Amino acid sequence: MKDLGAAKKILGMEIYMVRSKKKLFLSRKSYIQKILSRFDMSSAKPLNTPSASNVHLSSAYAPQSEAEKEYMSRVPYASAVGNLVYAMVCTRPDLAHVVTVVSRFMIQPGKEHWQAVKRIFQYLKGTPDMGISFGSDTECLVSGYSDSDYAGDFDTRRSMSGYVFTLGSSVVSWKATLQSAVTLSTTEAE
Repeated sequence: MKDLGAAKKILGMEIYMVRSKKKLFLSRKSYIQKILSRFDMSSAKPLNTPSASNVHLSSAYAPQSEAEKEYMSRVPYASAVGNLVYAMVCTRPDLAHVVTVVSRFMIQPGKEHWQAVKRIFQYLKGTPDMGISFGSDTECLVSGYSDSDYAGDFDTRRSMSGYVFTLGSSVVSWKATLQSAVTLSTTEAE
């Protein structure tokens, strides 16, 4: 058996170890740069947030005219969203909500949906180094946080729920999902 030294990559994630701070950092920087190039977003203007607060996507933005349908048939929407899901898994909890939202429109995406996906790419352009870190600088307490909106899906009026679990200061599990039933109040949604 041969010692190859410290691992630099695992399952497509880069591993960075800062021994002086006793920190391990997981990132998908090279994958993010690859998908930015694949979808011609390498020179896009970086943004600080993955979605605009004033944009509420719904199926009403599905293509109506033949010209819109023709345009969207050439857009690699499903491929782009699939790449974003892969970027989110394991290292990017900050993308969970917005990627869940854009993935709802895989069947009939419209131009507004595509603009939302491109905005996520612009956010990734500005934050390629983000990831998750694990360290021994804090107590190993498990904490959980959850939240939901009320009737946030404009098509079905279902609520979106999400949770994050941390071990010390490290995020270890997260999820954002549409609830299976329509709730009648914010209390019920929570």
